[in-house]
Amino acid sequence: MNKTQVKAFGTVAADADLKALNINRREVTPTDIEIQILYCGVCHSDLHTARNDWGGTLYPSVPGHEIVGRVTQVGSKVTKLKVGDLAGVGCLVGSCSTCDSCKKDLEQYCSTGWVGTYNGPDVHLGGHTFGGYSEKIVVDEHFVLTLPSNLDLAAVAPLLCAGITTWSPLKHWNVGKGSKVAVVGLGGLGHMAIKLAKGLGASVTLFSRTPDKTQDATSLGADAVIISTDENQMNSVVGAFDLIIDTVPTIHDINPYVASLATSGTLVLVGYLGPLDPFLNSVPLILGRKSVAGSLIGGIAETQEMLDFCGAHNIVSDVEIIKMNDINEAYERMIKSDVKYRFVIDMATL
Repeated sequence: MNKTQVKAFGTVAADADLKALNINRREVTPTDIEIQILYCGVCHSDLHTARNDWGGTLYPSVPGHEIVGRVTQVGSKVTKLKVGDLAGVGCLVGSCSTCDSCKKDLEQYCSTGWVGTYNGPDVHLGGHTFGGYSEKIVVDEHFVLTLPSNLDLAAVAPLLCAGITTWSPLKHWNVGKGSKVAVVGLGGLGHMAIKLAKGLGASVTLFSRTPDKTQDATSLGADAVIISTDENQMNSVVGAFDLIIDTVPTIHDINPYVASLATSGTLVLVGYLGPLDPFLNSVPLILGRKSVAGSLIGGIAETQEMLDFCGAHNIVSDVEIIKMNDINEAYERMIKSDVKYRFVIDMATL
């Protein structure tokens, strides 16, 4: 297959800074869309992959899966978009399309393994896929999303990961008017969970370890803030919530939050991967028919639904726009949670 060399930014080793690289993109096939990348969000997964925190990173690594841009070329069979249209790409660029999950538009649970926008198997050129810290990307039209034209493009980028990761559980657990939702953690995911739950008509509470998040949470739309280190405040919300979205990416005790679930309520983990410590106590689960669940990003149809909803309700992420050369500093700031609430790279600075 023919290929084109493009400019990108990535890393060649877990302990190396990100720097300018050249990578290959495939020529457009009949079902492909080529996108000139205008903005790319910066996700914690980018940092974890670049530094091999999860193991299995393939180098050179070019992160970035919150991609927005403009269509520059389409294949002969493409019907979804045309040259000049705005387009987005999230965490997925491929799946088997034939398993039960894919047939239900749940490509993120593809039983044969979905293809990640970066660090996935490149079935066209061999090797592995490269993400959005680059000039352009070529993606099968099924995995390309149409963007609302009324929203700030840079602020749309994080919707493609942080947005869909919180939208998917809100929709799966039928959140709407009258629902009582709580959010644990106020970062890239948490701030989107508040905005989207509020947009769906729910009453929204933030759990925070410190009072200094109260004003921010309120300005984002939260109706209340509960300080999780304050026993009296935690006791005041026992049995209160239908759904809790836990966005904290590090190991933490979830038992106090389970106590705040209503009968038949669910706590869904979207941030932390790994064993729970301390252990999950099953007594309140059984006595209150409560659930602890997990959720992973979202399928393509669901992501499009979320983007359309955000367009209709004027919902975007709160972002800090950075230059490509600032990415290494941005990673260090992200570790310290020193961003409100998502970095977005202006790819014109590449």
